[in-house]
Amino acid sequence: MNIIVCIKQVPDTNEVKIDPIKGTLIREGVPSIINPDDRNALEEALKIKDKNKDTKVTVLSMGPPQADVALIEAIAMGADEAILLSDRAFAGSDTWATSTAITAGIEHIADYDIIFCGRQAIDGDTAQVGPQIAEHLGIPQITYVEDLEIEEEKVRAKRALEDGYFVVESKLPVLITAIKELNEPRYPSIKGIYEAYKGGKIKVWSAKDVKADEMNIGLDGSPTQVNKSFTPPGRGGESEILEGNPKEQARQLIVRLKEEKFI
Repeated sequence: MNIIVCIKQVPDTNEVKIDPIKGTLIREGVPSIINPDDRNALEEALKIKDKNKDTKVTVLSMGPPQADVALIEAIAMGADEAILLSDRAFAGSDTWATSTAITAGIEHIADYDIIFCGRQAIDGDTAQVGPQIAEHLGIPQITYVEDLEIEEEKVRAKRALEDGYFVVESKLPVLITAIKELNEPRYPSIKGIYEAYKGGKIKVWSAKDVKADEMNIGLDGSPTQVNKSFTPPGRGGESEILEGNPKEQARQLIVRLKEEKFI
């Protein structure tokens, strides 16, 4: 079985700050991580590989050259190889252009049974790229997966809903988007870290290498653009610390809420 896992290197959101003048993210000095949902996607692929040694796991990402750090970590976790789509032609891509570029990379790989993606990236929260890739490829998709079983030439997935779940079956090939409830991502092993830094497992492909449609990638190929980013202003006002034991604090809180006409 051949599995492709799409991952994205994102800034650690606990450290993200916005330039008040330019309205853009300040990335200098901000640590980068593998997008959390993508780690769950990778872990599920590695779990399948653990059960079936003939499984090959390929990690695919699009980004600048420094995004190879995320791919090195993926190799250290257990992926067999990694591919970085890196080209100035990809710069400024929205979700449509990103999915177009990644689809070109997947088609260049050609051989796959399952494609895993994270539900969404924490720096965008659109949850659009995975489903768009499936549509570009013309294959089934199962999103928001919290449990997965592989049975011969099909998968059975438990798809999470707001008030429960339902079970979906699909023939291969299929695209799956993972949520955090699916599993607990593993840590890289010492052997894995050694193998990852030994090199030779990461390939870098350009837009021409994957024959990406130049009209549908990058800024010019993006139908949507972010007009402005900003930090919401604080509400202001004074804070008050309630003293005493929990019962006394609760009593004081009720009094204060009644005074402010909240209750």
